[in-house]
Amino acid sequence: MEKHWIKSPRSEKYFGAIRFAKNFQVGDCVSSAKVRVSSVGLYELQINDQKVGNRVLTPGFTSYNMRGIQYQEYDITEYLSDENTVCITVAPGWAVGYIGYAHNKEIYADHVSACAVFTVTYQNGTAETFSTDSSWAVYTHPVTHADIYNGETIDKTHIPQFLGAAEPDAVPYRLIPDIGEPICEQESFKAVLLTTPKGEKVLDFGQNMTGYVALKIQGERGRKVRLSFGEVLDRDGNFYNENYRTSKNEVVYILSGEADDFKPAFSFQGFRYVRIDEYPFAQIDAEAFTAIVVHSELKRIGNFECGNQKINQLYHNIIWGQKSNYLDIPTDCPQRDERLGWTGDAQVFCRTAGTNYDVKKFFDKWLSDLRAEQGADGAVYGTCPEGPGMSTRAHTRTSAAWADAATIIPWTLYQLYGDQKILSDNYDMMCRWVEYMHAAGTEEYLWLGGWHYGDWLALDAGADSYQGITSTDLIASAFFAYSTQLVIQAGEVLGKDVSPYRALHQNVLSAFRKAYLEDILSYDFDAHENVDPLGGKMTQTAMVLILQFGLCTEDEKERILSHLVKLIDYFGGKMSTGFVGTPYIMHALSQNGRADVAYKLLFNEAPPSWLYSVNKGATTMWEHWNGIKEDGTFWSADMNSFNHYAYGSIGDWLYSVAAGIKIDEPGYKKVTLAPQPDERLGYVKSSVKTPYGPLLSSWAYVDDAIKYKFIIPEGTTATIILPDGRALQNCTGEIRL
Repeated sequence: MEKHWIKSPRSEKYFGAIRFAKNFQVGDCVSSAKVRVSSVGLYELQINDQKVGNRVLTPGFTSYNMRGIQYQEYDITEYLSDENTVCITVAPGWAVGYIGYAHNKEIYADHVSACAVFTVTYQNGTAETFSTDSSWAVYTHPVTHADIYNGETIDKTHIPQFLGAAEPDAVPYRLIPDIGEPICEQESFKAVLLTTPKGEKVLDFGQNMTGYVALKIQGERGRKVRLSFGEVLDRDGNFYNENYRTSKNEVVYILSGEADDFKPAFSFQGFRYVRIDEYPFAQIDAEAFTAIVVHSELKRIGNFECGNQKINQLYHNIIWGQKSNYLDIPTDCPQRDERLGWTGDAQVFCRTAGTNYDVKKFFDKWLSDLRAEQGADGAVYGTCPEGPGMSTRAHTRTSAAWADAATIIPWTLYQLYGDQKILSDNYDMMCRWVEYMHAAGTEEYLWLGGWHYGDWLALDAGADSYQGITSTDLIASAFFAYSTQLVIQAGEVLGKDVSPYRALHQNVLSAFRKAYLEDILSYDFDAHENVDPLGGKMTQTAMVLILQFGLCTEDEKERILSHLVKLIDYFGGKMSTGFVGTPYIMHALSQNGRADVAYKLLFNEAPPSWLYSVNKGATTMWEHWNGIKEDGTFWSADMNSFNHYAYGSIGDWLYSVAAGIKIDEPGYKKVTLAPQPDERLGYVKSSVKTPYGPLLSSWAYVDDAIKYKFIIPEGTTATIILPDGRALQNCTGEIRL
């Protein structure tokens, strides 16, 4: 296909869409017809004025320069007639438009291109092929502006102009098969029309989401509908989107004078609220607007519900955070001038994501890019894909906990699916990342020095800090040990010689103990009026990582756990953790006999807590614990997404501790069902569709007793452990206790 790239003959910059078109005939008795198609930019394929397939935002977002551009294949048999017109409309998208933390455009190319190969097979066994070439005509398009960050303008008054015959294009990127999940339209929402205190007209769709707004309208030719997008209202009830930063997110519909159907095809927005900045009539018909949700086509496999409606809302927010940010890549947020595949966000949420949905194909694609973009020295960067000029390394340079996505995600996926190919595909990347850490520090067995995100957005350094106080050297060295352990485990599964990594792990543990544990274990809380951070060693996150990554002995766990509980008490009975500590803190407590403290954190409603945002009306997860402060003001306009899934990692704890579903053998071949009930939940009913069938764990408080129900599918065996000490081995089928 690479030799069939075509471009516009005009050198002007088009930041709208252009259309490549061709008429062709087919003979009688067509047996089948297929097309392979791709673009530099985003494409939409039409045959005889019908859109082909249900995908949107194709060909998706990949590392063009390191891995290639995806192509899609479609069966077009039913679209064909004797005489046919085929059109490929292409707009800038991720490749040509604005993208990346550096706010650059034209990352992969300075113009759009298209390529396609059509194959028609006849019933007599013969076939004919035609492709994109200089016989195609090029036209302007009614989408006169389209950009991922800045929105889209659709002008129904536009009369397409012939730009000339297509020219061959020397696209330097190879074409690769589409291996991920298709991006498709999903649910839709209707709106309530609000009039704000400022007198602005705002549509409230009731749910923060990723997608776009469709409109059915008929009005005077040339009149406009102009829309701006926001996630929240301010404390006075006015429209707010300063947190979108430089991302304009404006959609403009210009009416034809006839009955018009509008919706974007080459951009997407993150929003709950839509301000109507321009409208052709005095009265706004809210029923004419529909919000369409867009994300990768993922199969739902997990569910959690309980008797506490605030926790149910929290779970709802976790699900919608995932829906909003699993759009071809695991993005950080869907609204501002970012929407990047941040590695740290992806790894902390991966296990929750893979319990909610089947994400195997989704991550197969993304990990392919992560492997391709790994540096020659083994470095893994902060975002993926990351094209040339897409970021400043000051923002996305190699950082502990972020780059450890290279080891944590493959191992997590292996546990969820039991497919050794996940490990074999990624083992070299895992090893090279560990070797990078080994060489990166100023001491051989500790990762000291350098710049890291640290415990990002933790509040223990103050409410307005980006980084928590936990030592970045401690965090980096802890992840050095953890990733090395994961390489050992993966290598053992694959039958590799991991003896060098065992020796490395022992040396890292010894160095870590000497550098950190001696001071931590000897620390006496009673001898100090306030907590002494010991240079960032004595924090909740530090204690959590030590417990979860096996950095202390069994005999020392009680001491570390005691420190953790005291640190929680000193912080007012709340978490002080950020992106690094939060995913593990609940497990560190419940796995070491303090589920009571974990539940205290779960039900806390003051910031920082999960229920604080719920009480503030959140319908997705927030980036920052106090994104909206208690007085209703905003934490910041700079780093304040209200649709960020990282803290949704609590979902894993709801599944594995509140419901008690734990994987013992990868792929749910063997499980432990060990729920830890709490009366404030009332009941829990949680299920996961495993490769062997639905697995259910449920319990309920009934007449001062706890009743349990488990369903274990054939092919899975379960160990059931109840809080009262009862234990059953090798369980299958339905069990009530």
